[in-house]
Amino acid sequence: MIVKMKFINISGPRNDIDRVTDLYLSRYEIQLESALSELKTVDNLRPFVEINPYREALAKAVQFVGYLPNAADVKPDTSLGLDDMFEVVRKANEDYQDLQEKKEKLQKKIEELRAKQLVIAPFRPLECDLHKVLHYRYISYRFGRIAVEFYHKMQKYLMDDLNAIFVEGERDESFVYGAYFVSPADAQKADAVFRSLHFERIELKDEFEGTPAYAYQALEREIARINLEIDDTDKQAGEMLSDQAPQLIAAKNRLEELSNNFDVRKLAARMEDNKEDYYILCGWMAQEDVEKFLEEVKDDDKVFVVVEDDHDAYFGEPPTKLDNPKVFKPFEMFVQMYGLPAHNEMDPTVFVGLTYSFIFGVMFGDVGQGLLLLIGGALIYHFKKAPLAGIIATAGVFSTLFGFLFGSIFGFEDVLPALWIRPIDHMTTLPFLGKLNTVFIVAVAFGMLLIIVAMVLHIINALKSRDIESAWFDPNGAAGLIFYISAAVCIVLFMTGRPLPGGIVLAVMFGVPLLLILFREPITRIIQKRADKMETGKAMFLVQGFFEMFETLLSYFSNTISFIRIGAFAVSHAAIMEVVLQLAGAESGHPNWIGVILGNLFVCGFEGLIVGIQVLRLEYYEMFSRFYKGSGHAFDPYTKKNKK
Repeated sequence: MIVKMKFINISGPRNDIDRVTDLYLSRYEIQLESALSELKTVDNLRPFVEINPYREALAKAVQFVGYLPNAADVKPDTSLGLDDMFEVVRKANEDYQDLQEKKEKLQKKIEELRAKQLVIAPFRPLECDLHKVLHYRYISYRFGRIAVEFYHKMQKYLMDDLNAIFVEGERDESFVYGAYFVSPADAQKADAVFRSLHFERIELKDEFEGTPAYAYQALEREIARINLEIDDTDKQAGEMLSDQAPQLIAAKNRLEELSNNFDVRKLAARMEDNKEDYYILCGWMAQEDVEKFLEEVKDDDKVFVVVEDDHDAYFGEPPTKLDNPKVFKPFEMFVQMYGLPAHNEMDPTVFVGLTYSFIFGVMFGDVGQGLLLLIGGALIYHFKKAPLAGIIATAGVFSTLFGFLFGSIFGFEDVLPALWIRPIDHMTTLPFLGKLNTVFIVAVAFGMLLIIVAMVLHIINALKSRDIESAWFDPNGAAGLIFYISAAVCIVLFMTGRPLPGGIVLAVMFGVPLLLILFREPITRIIQKRADKMETGKAMFLVQGFFEMFETLLSYFSNTISFIRIGAFAVSHAAIMEVVLQLAGAESGHPNWIGVILGNLFVCGFEGLIVGIQVLRLEYYEMFSRFYKGSGHAFDPYTKKNKK
């Protein structure tokens, strides 16, 4: 369900903002909005221009706590006052100063080595001893780079006449790196030609040994050694600061709260009136929290709270906060992937949780594999709180239930009696169609039921948003619902051999809803007494309406048939497990149990993944697209960041 939000304005004396934030707001979830933006109609508003006095000390405290070994196991010293916390951080900074200077020198050394690596890196493919090359007496050399287009011209037209050798190194999209070698007598001519080709020289200092690749690796080893020294420095810092660990952690936690509370000023506004200086804060709170907050501040004469009920009093739409039972909480992930519901939409989380788990169970019905999904998902969700694991565990419950209905356990079909049917071999005879697998028929019927439910949800959402056209005349509205139910009833009557309604009744059942869908725009204009005219002419309107109607009818059919995949996967799961058991020799009576176990694990993982994706596709394309927009934005309270 969606938590109902209220927009509130909080004001009081400017110098009281820290007390109010720390005493009240830090204990409630409130999404603060920029008061300067929201309260555009209020005069004399100014922003706060103040420097956060806690930020520097907090940064140091966070740094020092990061050096502490097992900081999570240390109990903070809550007896410290604010001045004591600043003193703890200052004292720790003095003790750390020598190590800091040593660490800065080591980091500077790493930067110097990285700079040398950047110079030598493009020449790593060259197989030559750099020290020897840099001391050649009878051969001139030039290291550098040349643009790719000039390099190709040089190779094609000039190299044969230069009496020079160009040894290529690395290249990128723009340049070719390398070096050319030439006799001193021809050096002047070669230099002139290469300068005309925009050759850029790169000077290499005589500080490398071996090949460029070896020199690069030597620098990398030296950087790794210095990084170890830096790690040792951090360990020394942790050992040195460990005596102050409870105080440092307490200081870090409290300074973080105070810093975040002070940053509330970024969203606040100041208002000067008759020499009085006030702050104004505004934002969204859950209605239940608003009631508690009002009760708490009713005797505080320095806090003034106004709850806005008029939409014109604020800008934008309320944020969305979901609050569902624990068993459905993981399914909020699927809703968020599609888009959060707006404040005037239904929250589809419970609907998704029930339908997703049920459909997954039908498509993957197996007692043993369902229990594996249930146990594995439940353990991961318990320890890691991963929503997907919670979804897997819930789906595993339904897989187990349908495993009993199908009489399947780890692929064995002769151990448990089927409480309902065995999907792979149970057939039903239908008029006109002949024999069909029963689960296919049930899957399509179940799909028709879900589509009808989705249409009902669409109507409810449209009525909540007061959209007449969408509620009554949309293909997923009341007109579409009547048409689809009429079609479903006729199909059921025909398949069960019962007589269909008369021609006139059928014409009314199908014709009236389709006409309402076709002429929904002009009918809505008449109901709303709007004077605007159609954007297109009557002929074009009818042509466009005809093709839209054809698309609507096609979508009804394709969406319904799409649910046949539920039965198809139920049958294919049983068939795949038959193959697994045959390969493991189960038919001989002496199965290879290692093969059975590995086959079950493979099917459980691979087919479970495919089924999960297919069920999600059904949720999004066949159901969500009919009733859900997902145009909301998430509730983002500043207190959540404070706790972090």
